[in-house]
Amino acid sequence: MSARGGEAARPAAGPGGPGRRGPGGPGGGPPGHALMVPVAKPKDLKGALRRLAGLLAEERVLIIVVVVLAVASVALAAIGPKVLGRATDILFEGVISQQLPAGVTQDEAVAGLRARGQDRVADMLSAMTLRPGQGVDWDAMGMTLLALVGIYLVSAAFSWLQQYLMAGVAQRTMYKMRQAVDEKLARLPLKYFDDHPRGDVLSRMTNDIDNISQTLQQTLTQLITAALTIVGVLIMMLWISWLLALISVLVVPVSIAVTLFIAKRSQKQFAAQWERTGDLNGHVEEVFTGHNVVKVFGRQQEVIGVFDEQNERLYESSFKAQFISGTIQPVMNFIGNLNYVAVAVVGGVMVANGRISLGDVQAFIQYSRQFTMPIAQTASIMNVLQSAAASSERVFELLDETEEEPDVTQPVRLEHTRGHITLRDVSFRYLPEAPLIESLSLDVPPGQTVAIVGPTGAGKTTLVNLLLRFYEIDEGAILIDDIDARRMTRSDLRDLFGMVLQDTWLFTGTIRDNIAYGREGASEEEVLAAARAARADHFVRTLEDGYDTVLDDDATNVSQGEKQLLTIARAFLSDPDVLILDEATSSVDTRTEVLIQEAMSELMRDRTSFVIAHRLSTIRGADVILVMDHGRIVEQGSHEELMAARGFYHSLYASQFEEALGAAS
Repeated sequence: MSARGGEAARPAAGPGGPGRRGPGGPGGGPPGHALMVPVAKPKDLKGALRRLAGLLAEERVLIIVVVVLAVASVALAAIGPKVLGRATDILFEGVISQQLPAGVTQDEAVAGLRARGQDRVADMLSAMTLRPGQGVDWDAMGMTLLALVGIYLVSAAFSWLQQYLMAGVAQRTMYKMRQAVDEKLARLPLKYFDDHPRGDVLSRMTNDIDNISQTLQQTLTQLITAALTIVGVLIMMLWISWLLALISVLVVPVSIAVTLFIAKRSQKQFAAQWERTGDLNGHVEEVFTGHNVVKVFGRQQEVIGVFDEQNERLYESSFKAQFISGTIQPVMNFIGNLNYVAVAVVGGVMVANGRISLGDVQAFIQYSRQFTMPIAQTASIMNVLQSAAASSERVFELLDETEEEPDVTQPVRLEHTRGHITLRDVSFRYLPEAPLIESLSLDVPPGQTVAIVGPTGAGKTTLVNLLLRFYEIDEGAILIDDIDARRMTRSDLRDLFGMVLQDTWLFTGTIRDNIAYGREGASEEEVLAAARAARADHFVRTLEDGYDTVLDDDATNVSQGEKQLLTIARAFLSDPDVLILDEATSSVDTRTEVLIQEAMSELMRDRTSFVIAHRLSTIRGADVILVMDHGRIVEQGSHEELMAARGFYHSLYASQFEEALGAAS
């Protein structure tokens, strides 16, 4: 990272960007859609869910309250149809009572019907509570309906409170997880970012945690409610009639079998849809990124042809996936209607025989409708839980990564350093079997400018990374003013350095803010002075908003060379004790480079500086030039001394000079 506010050290960009979401997100498919969408499978479902549950341990009291509220809400909701059935019975009994002559008791009316051979009607009336000649008991009807409204209102209030509390539980848990991941990233060594694509790290930090958050907040309460609803509704159905309950229960395995049958066939199409969507997105991204190249080489028609082909393939798979999965709902409705007919017919016979009331049949039909819904919902939730478990595994993998060695408990702190840097027999390797730097010794007096040159892979940038303790050395020691760097905290050590990299980094914000990033609390005049010193002031003032110009994510509203000027201005502002320049002028034109070199000479005066350069013409004035090859310093001296020696440096310099001549001719 930017030591002393210089250019930030950014994790190496790996292939791929942040994880993309596929089609058919929340609300993007038909009922039961979650059953067909392919999800990432966790390696250890139980282990992932167990560890995820461990994160919720601090919220156990509120979770218990949520479960209690869910029980109360579901219980009241399950009682509702039964109470409504009672209101139906009151209305039906009132209509029948009104048709009976006044002054006749219910028993006398039933006996009269049996005497006339109407035994079935007599059985039905004997199971009722009749008041011959009086009609509907509107007072009882009003009280029943009022009780029903109260039951549903209290049930809804409990459900709302349950969702409110669970949202707090989920968001507090995710807040802590995000905080833990952010702190973990700060403690991870640079090697982790070198070994993992940037898009993968971002996906774990954003997409995976968002997936867990949505699952905890939405599906956890749904799972609790669905399970309790199944139990509650089944109890109420058995209470009303075991025979009708048996009919409804038999429908469940049929529904599950049909759903799985359709799901298997649509699963392949959904997988193809996601895959082909990724292909199409990749093609579009690639083409628009290289839009100029496509036009220069006249490949527009070929690109359009590839797009049309991939678009057609996506259309075919999407159509099949949506059509096949869309048949679930009408098939489920058909099965539900068959169940409704069966319950209505059998229930009607039972009402006619006096074995059950009309209101109970009505209530049972409501229960049978409610019974299959939470079962299908639970199946969908289990699929989503698998996806959340897979996401949690990826986050936990990050949290379990090996961290940097902890700083010493009693560190040495240097407010400033003279800049005396010493390397004693330093050895380092990225891989145990592949030595890179072995027994490297170097003494850099205060105020000296050291240029480091060599072919690609020689170890130039690695040496700088070791100075900043982005990597830990395997053997030897690195001393700052005769103090071992390992006796200092990494933060204190890096605060002594300023760094400008070839790969520029600017954040979304104004140009003023990006330069001021070099030193906290910098004044306006100091920011402007740094910009002038870096030769950035002129181009900034030509912009419409000047220093208030807002840079976007990729800073595409300024050129690559202008971005480099801003990062150099940031380094000027930081005023470091030790300066590191890693090919800092590679992105600017020759004229600007000359101006920056003059400014850099002023900046590096009386300050120890390390300059990594590929263009050897830029470091001819260095006090000492280190020529590295395969992790070793093979030559050392001034430009004149090394040229006179006619060794490795001479051959490098001559090859660049020949290339320049060849390019000029």
